[in-house]
Amino acid sequence: MEININELTDSEKEIEVTLQYDEIKKDLESEISKQTKKIQLPGFRKGKAPVALLKKIYGDALEYEASEKVANSHFWNVAKEKEINPVGTPQLTDIKFNPGEKLYFKVRYEIIPELEIKNYMDQEIEVPGFEVREEDVEHEIEHILQANRTTEDAEIVGDDNNYIIKAEFQRVNESGEPFEGSKPEVLDVDLTNHSVQKEIVENAKGKKAGDKFSYSFTDQRTVKNKEGKEETFNETIKYNILVKEIKKIILPELDDELVKKVTKDKVSDVPSFRDAVRKDIQNYYEQRREEITRQKLIDMIVKNNDFIPPHSLVHNVLDDMLNREEENAKKYGVKKFDRSQAGKDLHQVAEYQVKWYIIKNSIQKKENIAASEDDLLKMAEKDTKETGIPVEKLMNYYKSSNYGEKFTDKKLFEFLKEKNLVKQITPKESTKTESKADDEQKI
Repeated sequence: MEININELTDSEKEIEVTLQYDEIKKDLESEISKQTKKIQLPGFRKGKAPVALLKKIYGDALEYEASEKVANSHFWNVAKEKEINPVGTPQLTDIKFNPGEKLYFKVRYEIIPELEIKNYMDQEIEVPGFEVREEDVEHEIEHILQANRTTEDAEIVGDDNNYIIKAEFQRVNESGEPFEGSKPEVLDVDLTNHSVQKEIVENAKGKKAGDKFSYSFTDQRTVKNKEGKEETFNETIKYNILVKEIKKIILPELDDELVKKVTKDKVSDVPSFRDAVRKDIQNYYEQRREEITRQKLIDMIVKNNDFIPPHSLVHNVLDDMLNREEENAKKYGVKKFDRSQAGKDLHQVAEYQVKWYIIKNSIQKKENIAASEDDLLKMAEKDTKETGIPVEKLMNYYKSSNYGEKFTDKKLFEFLKEKNLVKQITPKESTKTESKADDEQKI
């Protein structure tokens, strides 16, 4: 037997095998015997016709048909001998059989590559360092007050924006006539909502029920012409708005009574409440910073160790992603889900996930990072104090779920943070850096 393995990419190989006739003769005869049991000749019961007679009738056709199965069988024998562990389904790309002489075949297969990971330590990344500003605290308190507001009928929209108007929106053309095919729509407009168009907020001031005002905006669209070139169109869209009802928003006073209500008596006074809000915002910022740090580390390592991942794994991950997207589309009432377009949009994401999965496993193996029994026991002892669940049951849960993998990922992240320089910069500097990176990518 002659064996030659060609490396096509980090993840894709091609094996060429040549077998002499004597090496496959018994296998061919065994396969031919299986074939003959399915053949029925006149005068013989099914599968009982003599092999010699069948060979005389069919010639070498029986051996040719058997040779492909023999090739498949020998590939797996070679894979076992060479410790080849294919992912996905290997593909027979070429086969040449010379009866009485030899069998040659070629199989293309994918593996999870063994990567020599480099430049994953002693690198520098920049992450934004968020600091809680007083305006952040005030903005959050404003949300809390809005969530506990009441309303009362009003005759006129005042200047402080604390109003809700029920209004009829009618799209109109340049002449002010109802736009063809459009129907009026009645909406409740909260003028305190920052997403409401400023022109609506300003034009609504001083209006009473029965009054009208208008607003317009420019819709910019980019479409491809017949030559395939992109063209940008600007369309002015105008609405006439009829005010039907007005409600005045009454915000509660921020006092100890309200604090006790919104915190369910966990906090009893305003100064402590402000401190709690500030702490919650800081905790959110720290969590966000951790998420950004993690992603920056991953991006850096993948960039420094780029490779072509196994297509079969990418396909499996992409298929799972598309199934979830399709389920979400049905849940939210999307009538037609374009799976083909979604596949194009998500392919790069799936490929990235497979790359990181292989890279992180290589780092974990190289650095001997894993969730040990002792690690899980310490976590269970900590969690049992908070949950009241016995340590033994928690350990069984950790082992039966993928908690061990999550804990290993956590240890890997802590290792990478420790071994690299994580430099904090201001959010403004971060925006400039990302903008510069986008410009370089376009170039």
